Amino acid sequence: MTNKSNPYRGFRYTAEIIAHAVWLYHRFSLSFRDIEELLAGRGVTVTYETVRQWCMKFGQQYANNLRCGGLNHLAMRNVFYLLMVLSTICFE
Repeated sequence: MTNKSNPYRGFRYTAEIIAHAVWLYHRFSLSFRDIEELLAGRGVTVTYETVRQWCMKFGQQYANNLRCGGLNHLAMRNVFYLLMVLSTICFE
């Protein structure tokens, strides 16, 4: 058994939602309220205070990855979906 546990355990939202909110904050320098509105547009109801707490807890890890030029798992997934959409449009 390892001592390292899931850092997202105990949170109401999935790891993907939390990671996306923190990524938006650090990648685009958006305000917490802007991120709240963006997530609300996608059907996720969170408060700006929740986004602030996520950024305080998980933000340093994401910021370090962005500074080092590390590939973000969300960015790679978005590229994959973009390629799927382009291939669907081109072949119709």
